[in-house]
Amino acid sequence: MNITPSQNLEQARFNMIEQQIRPWDVLDFRVLDALRHVHRECFVPNVYRSQAFSDVMLPLSQDQCMMSPVVEGRVLQALSVQEGERVLEIGTGSGFLAACLSQMGGLVTSVEIFTELSERARHVLNEQGYFNVVLETGDASQGWSDHHTYDVIAITGAMPVVPDVYRLKLSVGGRLFAVVGQEPAMQAVLVTRETENQWRLDSLFETSLPYLTNALPAKKFSF
Repeated sequence: MNITPSQNLEQARFNMIEQQIRPWDVLDFRVLDALRHVHRECFVPNVYRSQAFSDVMLPLSQDQCMMSPVVEGRVLQALSVQEGERVLEIGTGSGFLAACLSQMGGLVTSVEIFTELSERARHVLNEQGYFNVVLETGDASQGWSDHHTYDVIAITGAMPVVPDVYRLKLSVGGRLFAVVGQEPAMQAVLVTRETENQWRLDSLFETSLPYLTNALPAKKFSF
């Protein structure tokens, strides 16, 4: 029996999920289902398409990157998007995570500072049928003033700390994912707004991400 290219592709996707993502304690069937249905290879730049399912970060234009599949899986599991929830993503990048958040039922607004990345993501999202993702272009490193609150916020680049402006954009019960700190001790964290005036911060795992554009930590001076 001949193996078709599409069969090879699906085998690679299966291997990514079963050999990389699931062993890293991503067990939520809704997350795994989203990763099966969103075609990651379509969001990866053509030059890196052969590595679409590899356990590595992949370069994008403008010195940006696409998170590794295991980190994407952990982000999606931590945020646990439910049908109809309002989602804000800071850093559209390739558009893949926005598609996954949408696949899980989120109503996604995604903000990207680089027009080139936003336009490419828009093309792929439309091509793949994700029409309920709203793309915005702008600098959201210090906040995004659209006067809405959100059930879910995903910040896809590292920051020194989570800005209070984003904590305040969470609705009560809302969850925010971010990677905070400085090398070599960055932490993935989940912020949950428990009441109008109370937030809980949970450390999830150690990882490393490039900083969100314009969110670099202050330089330390030595004398």
